[in-house]
Amino acid sequence: MVTLNVLDLLEKQGKSKYWLYNQLEINNYTNFNNLINNKTKYIKYEYIEKLCTIFDCQPNDLFTIKNQISNTNRM
Repeated sequence: MVTLNVLDLLEKQGKSKYWLYNQLEINNYTNFNNLINNKTKYIKYEYIEKLCTIFDCQPNDLFTIKNQISNTNRM
């Protein structure tokens, strides 16, 4: 499972979610909230680019991959 590390990045920089919401210029707070809380299934390249610019980081810094063990592959 891929997760977005935005909340960690905000905490490291001492910024608020509201600050980021204004920086990203997303027109719907619910969509923004779903995005930063990993409750969405996709993210636009536009937002990845904006997040990298805002946090002065690379896309690799935005994401974490968490391994999930599948019960279907077990014998």
